[in-house]
Amino acid sequence: MNYIEIIGFSAAFLTTAAFLPQVYKTWKTKDVSALSLPMLLMFITGITLWLVYGFYIHSPSMIVANTITIGSSLVLIYFKVKYN
Repeated sequence: MNYIEIIGFSAAFLTTAAFLPQVYKTWKTKDVSALSLPMLLMFITGITLWLVYGFYIHSPSMIVANTITIGSSLVLIYFKVKYN
């Protein structure tokens, strides 16, 4: 693994981990009033495109981070629909 992928994994960890408290808070409180469904849909579309790009350039850090973030986003979208 080269130093660029180490930087990528560091960035991937931080940005993915930063998203998880929102998922947890929404799960615990069931409060989705502050979540925008259009924003979530745009976000997951962008993350999916980043994932495709990560596969295209063979970047493990992008693939791992975006896969996890897509999962988290899907959970938030599910909560938004269920608890709205």
